Amino acid sequence: MINLLELTKYFGKLCAVDALTLQVDAGEIFGFLGPNGAGKTTTINMLTGLLRPTSGTATLGGYDIQKQSLQAKAILGLMPDTPQLYEALTGRQFVRMMADLYEVPPKQAEREMETLFEQLELADAADDQIKGYSYGMQKKTLLVSLLVHHPKILFLDEPTSGLDPRSARTVREILRQRCEQGCTVFMTTHILEIAERICDRVGIISKGRLIAVGTLSELQQRKRELHTQPTDANQQTETLEDIFLDLTADA
Repeated sequence: MINLLELTKYFGKLCAVDALTLQVDAGEIFGFLGPNGAGKTTTINMLTGLLRPTSGTATLGGYDIQKQSLQAKAILGLMPDTPQLYEALTGRQFVRMMADLYEVPPKQAEREMETLFEQLELADAADDQIKGYSYGMQKKTLLVSLLVHHPKILFLDEPTSGLDPRSARTVREILRQRCEQGCTVFMTTHILEIAERICDRVGIISKGRLIAVGTLSELQQRKRELHTQPTDANQQTETLEDIFLDLTADA
């Protein structure tokens, strides 16, 4: 569903993303992890057409994001770390506007919207202006606006930051449900416990280069292979955080 081939981005002499090659399958929740400044957001911006790569290609659902941008953008949804909403609108008005942009039939949009508002505990505030929403409420409203048109690919930058524990769990449950229906999720997070719990696979990027990719068990095996000293049983149960800190130690 997502294919990157030698995707590269320079800012002047700085190489922010270095020859990134990666595949993400349909129905997969893929965690894209890395230290601050590793190139995560730059990668998402290139994948969603917000930033033109210096070289390399990226296709979403078979569409080249540069050459077939309208077709590619029609099947994706993007949640940036900091939501940018129209604060004069109510939550309901904003979601309806987004549904109209994606040409969702009105009755279907209303049904989907009401269900998601209830799930994310936004129903009571849906007719309030967004300018009165908390950061977490804005993020949940943005997520509703993305999900209402059933995108094939979701790009989520820190999707659970700013959410209370109940809302964070609900978001994880909704994402898993959507993936079971064929949606693909490409997400970044600094909360490695969440990535370990929800992601089918993760990729670790450091200094613009992809240094590891796989399931948790595959990364545990990779870490053992990188160490020359004898391994012990404790390494079998190393967390994703342990592996991440070890692989990115030089960053």
